[in-house]
Amino acid sequence: MRTVKTLLAGDHFVRNELLASALSTVPDVAFEFREVTLPWPLTPYGRVAEVDEASDAEDQLIEALAGVELAVTQMGPFTERVLDAAPDLRYLVVCRGGPVNVNVAAAARRGIAVASTPGRNAVAAAEHAIALMMGALRNLPRLQRTLEQGEWRSDLYAYDECGVEVDGSTVGLIGYGAIGQRVARVLLAFGAQVVVADPYVDEAPDGIELVELDELLRRSDVVSLHARLTEQTRGMIGAAQLAMMPRGAVLVNTARGGLLDYEATVDALESGQLGAAAFDVFPAEPLPADSRLLTAPNIVMTPHLAGATRQTAHRAGTIAAEAVAAFLTGKDPAGLVSA
Repeated sequence: MRTVKTLLAGDHFVRNELLASALSTVPDVAFEFREVTLPWPLTPYGRVAEVDEASDAEDQLIEALAGVELAVTQMGPFTERVLDAAPDLRYLVVCRGGPVNVNVAAAARRGIAVASTPGRNAVAAAEHAIALMMGALRNLPRLQRTLEQGEWRSDLYAYDECGVEVDGSTVGLIGYGAIGQRVARVLLAFGAQVVVADPYVDEAPDGIELVELDELLRRSDVVSLHARLTEQTRGMIGAAQLAMMPRGAVLVNTARGGLLDYEATVDALESGQLGAAAFDVFPAEPLPADSRLLTAPNIVMTPHLAGATRQTAHRAGTIAAEAVAAFLTGKDPAGLVSA
């Protein structure tokens, strides 16, 4: 039986014990574990040297990586400095959709194979997107505030004040990956008409209509963002795109803050061009105290928690273990990343 010296650099969400339990299912391997517990999410992540969305723990990793062949982490900052200090490292698995906290090019130069765990939070993120969408359509935060203030606002039953239904609405999904596909299935069950804009998708199941982005914006009562943030998609929804949407439409973003011009979005909310909006992601996180979003009308917000379910944490460990098993048997895991 092969013995593999392994670093588990978990945190307070994807815990080391979950990772160890998942790896214990890999056949014909004995793992010699070394553990580091990173501070996320009790301490926010940020940019560390040349990598993004990482815990500031380079020194901890450097100390723990001596002699390690395999490392599994979620928020560990695998910078060039850290990789330089890990000459025995051969495999690195990052328990998230993409390894933004890894200098992938530097890893490739050192012969280190890197994999992520795509789809680990697809269920959670899709359900959260639907929850935010429903909250915005029915203006749930406003209704709760009236009760908290001791009011019983039956006048909000008035035609001009009440919300609208998903059933019969046209919902446009920008991006049709694992999360977008799950959102689409739920929306179809609700009775919505679903249109999708995604340049990487050539066909979709019955009931899903593929369209260009401009057409999606013009037709959709609700627009929900599910695209990855790249140089091509950064700022893809700005003032011009918001103006294309039907007046009173709803905008949802649970993907990445960089996809959307939030100043233009607040302008659209204040003018009534947007009827409501719902966000889990923002241009700056944590949200600044002077952000216009905090005083914008008809808005639902959560603090980047769409993927935060216990099942997501367990699923991350399971997918990571599958990647490790593939690596150790000479196969390419599903989440293999190329420099």
